[in-house]
Amino acid sequence: MKKFYLTGQNNFGNRGCEAIVRSTVVMLTQTFGQVEVLVPSADIARDQQQWPESSQYGVRFVEAYLPVHNRYWVHLQRLPFRVLKKIDWPFPFLKKLRDEINSVDAVLSVGGDNYSLDYRFPSLLMGIDRLAMELGKPVFIWGASVGPFESEPHFVPTIREHLAKMTMIFTRESITYNYLTNKLGLSNVFEMVDPAFTLNKEFVDTAPFWPQEGERGVIGLNISPLIERYKEKGQNLRAETIQFIYDAVSKGFSVLLVPHVTPLDGAEKNNDALYMTNMLAELETLGNAVSIMPSHFNASQIKQVISQLRYFIGARTHATIAALSSAIPTLSIAYSVKAKGINKDLLGDMPVILLTSDLTTASLMAGLEYLENNEEQIKSCLHEKLPVWRERVELAADKIKLRVAV
Repeated sequence: MKKFYLTGQNNFGNRGCEAIVRSTVVMLTQTFGQVEVLVPSADIARDQQQWPESSQYGVRFVEAYLPVHNRYWVHLQRLPFRVLKKIDWPFPFLKKLRDEINSVDAVLSVGGDNYSLDYRFPSLLMGIDRLAMELGKPVFIWGASVGPFESEPHFVPTIREHLAKMTMIFTRESITYNYLTNKLGLSNVFEMVDPAFTLNKEFVDTAPFWPQEGERGVIGLNISPLIERYKEKGQNLRAETIQFIYDAVSKGFSVLLVPHVTPLDGAEKNNDALYMTNMLAELETLGNAVSIMPSHFNASQIKQVISQLRYFIGARTHATIAALSSAIPTLSIAYSVKAKGINKDLLGDMPVILLTSDLTTASLMAGLEYLENNEEQIKSCLHEKLPVWRERVELAADKIKLRVAV
């Protein structure tokens, strides 16, 4: 029985992280048979409650290594001193973490876009992956977007050297693949897709929260507080979105608000459900034409809900992946390379991406009208591509099997 450790993971409050873990574990089971997968967690009880059947797939939640000094170190690295950019993680690791990693056959670095500068320097992740390498474990970046790093030019040689030591890097979109191979000159890179494209659905009764359907169907809408970081000066994302909802309802649609990141401990920071519930309070005059999905659903249940929609508009990458992998025409509100790359690879040059900086009532409506006018073409393209994309995840898992079996 093979044993794996998933770095870059620490909680299921972000249902995208949960979707990656669930789909990865299922794929490992399909490829290797019975496995044991150590899944780091900052709140083991809540994560287990989120996936009650996890032990049936060989999952064992272990305490995530989240040292308090990481917060200070990544802030320190942002100072304009070249030497700080050349160090990934200078601190020793706990014996418990070392023993856990030493007990496995391979390490998969998950999380979607942890190896980027979107969340400051990935120093701790680099350190844990380097520890695994030092212990002789094959380390794979699994279905991720990586980089770019040029905004911190003195860091580029450090991260390039680190990435070159990875056993394999499986990218989830072509922009990352081209960046790693052409810009950084890496040869250990392989094209894959996000593993969450293979996520299974779990039935949930939608009747208690489903909006009263308009004659033109139900639009799913995910707006996150995260995109507020990327707005232009003077841009009011909330007001523009609220007016779009009014306009959509006036045209015969109804709207279901779909939270996708809701901390399991109820924390208010980075909470889609809180952000959109506050919006809902300004939509009372629309009555039952607008409603919100309960925030406690797991990733597989949310995918089931999304699959019942006519169209989807989403800011969270994995909310849009749940829609696209269910063949739902989708408009992605993009703030980074990942949404652009995934949509480009799946739908070519179709204008189904809306940059956060361009979000207005008018641009949202234009995006919705494009989905409606090109509905059959988009669905046809998705139905054609999705089986191929699932096969790419399976092929990537087979490549891991060859390396782990050695």
